[in-house]
Amino acid sequence: MNSTVSQFNYGMITPVVAFLMACAGAALGLRCTTRSVRMGARGRRGPWLTLGAICIGSGIWTMHFIAMIGFTIDGASIRYDPALTFLSLGVAVAVVLLGVLVVGYRGASPLTLGVAGVVTGGGVAAMHYIGMNGMKFAGHMTFDPVTVGLSVLIAVTAATAALWAAVSLHTLASAAAASVIMGVAVTGMHYTGMAAMSVHVDAGSRVQGQSSMDLLFSLIPMVGGPIVVLVLAAVIVMFDPDMLVGNEPVQHPQSHEQESASVADTRPTASWPSL
Repeated sequence: MNSTVSQFNYGMITPVVAFLMACAGAALGLRCTTRSVRMGARGRRGPWLTLGAICIGSGIWTMHFIAMIGFTIDGASIRYDPALTFLSLGVAVAVVLLGVLVVGYRGASPLTLGVAGVVTGGGVAAMHYIGMNGMKFAGHMTFDPVTVGLSVLIAVTAATAALWAAVSLHTLASAAAASVIMGVAVTGMHYTGMAAMSVHVDAGSRVQGQSSMDLLFSLIPMVGGPIVVLVLAAVIVMFDPDMLVGNEPVQHPQSHEQESASVADTRPTASWPSL
């Protein structure tokens, strides 16, 4: 039988905190990616791009499960499968890393950005639904295909915008604005995906309900690790002056052929003495 669900068991606390975590992850990720772009061909972009992807992926994943702290099902006790839950974290980081590496090294041409945005956005949506599949209770879930498709579209749009911002916006003000937009989009994707779900609780398994504190304490250890990662990334950003100020000229990503041509152009050429 269908059961009533609530997304806001703690009121607006969980959606607001979830939104702020998504913004924080996006802001740190954008600054790390900007740092890698500023280094250009002269430095090692890989570590900065990887750290940026970890920040964005962790922010998205943490946003999802903080929002889930406020989710309850009338008549059912919820638990989370740790394997599927952490698989969803791995998927989030992996797909964001793939997209960030592509645009970080190949630039933000329309084709590159479109492909990277679709792959990354599809992965973010997969993270959401893997995480939902990790939610266990005495019953089952069904999903409305149209609303699911809308949530995937929002995820792809958010991912494409974030990847474009990562290589195109290099000031603190623009990064902050992009982070807020990203936070709105990711939070919107989450609650759109949740709206696609209908819950059916087994009639003979109904319970009075789960203690909110039990659910809270079951999820806090899961989100603790990614939050620590974001704090450590924030410390790195704070102690790198260029990450905050960024006065160097930006070295836009270019292909390996272009880099080789640039090196060739700078080689000294022999000149014959005039007779």
